[in-house]
Amino acid sequence: MTDFSAIKGIMFDLDGVLYVGNTPVDGAIQAVQQLRKAGYICRFVTNTSTLSLFSLQQKLLGLGFAVTQSEIFSAPQAALHLLKQEGAPICRLLLAEDVKKDFNQFTQSDTEAQFIVIGDIGNAWTYTMLNEVFQCVMRGARIIAIHKNRFWQTEHGLQMDIGAFIDGLEYATNTKATIIGKPSVDFFSAVLADMQLTAEQVLMIGDDIDADVGGAQAAGIAGALVRTGKYRQAYVDASAVHPYVTLDSVAALPTLLKQA
Repeated sequence: MTDFSAIKGIMFDLDGVLYVGNTPVDGAIQAVQQLRKAGYICRFVTNTSTLSLFSLQQKLLGLGFAVTQSEIFSAPQAALHLLKQEGAPICRLLLAEDVKKDFNQFTQSDTEAQFIVIGDIGNAWTYTMLNEVFQCVMRGARIIAIHKNRFWQTEHGLQMDIGAFIDGLEYATNTKATIIGKPSVDFFSAVLADMQLTAEQVLMIGDDIDADVGGAQAAGIAGALVRTGKYRQAYVDASAVHPYVTLDSVAALPTLLKQA
């Protein structure tokens, strides 16, 4: 039996674990409530790049999850922190309009950018845009990718994510983007520091075998995989990552931990 006795904190992925689109996963709201009541420290970690921190919290509250902004760690916020460390760089923001609000302190340019921040912009991708980014990088700009996910689960099924665009730009420019969100070890380490817990005291719950589970385990954190959201057995079988535990959904977690 898997030993959870040392676990004091839980990191939850959002989309695919707590909800899909605008629908909570069955039992997820109650699971978070039960874990909080049991004394577990909770953080909510996401690569979502379409919502500002404020909007993300409002979505969670609207779905029934009582979460404060300080408990949310989003990849765009990690990118914002990195850019602040660079002083006052000129940026090109390939981000959803709502997320851009969090970056309004930076000067923006489509042609003179020092950093190009790439997130999910849906159908806005064009060859012209990709070529402009290519030209900028060839002149010395750096790409900051909010994440490099392959695909994600929506209420209408799987959709291609931004990873392929990042790969294409890296190939064309012969450079490597800075990947901010999961599976970055730095991202997980920042959340651990905020929780004031060691890696051995935390469990990460995700629906992505590589970004969630693999990323967490690379940081020394046990990764639990749920069979909701983007979970696909064939994708799991093809991965080199082995979850600490696999659950039908996050709803099963309180009972599992209670038995530890």
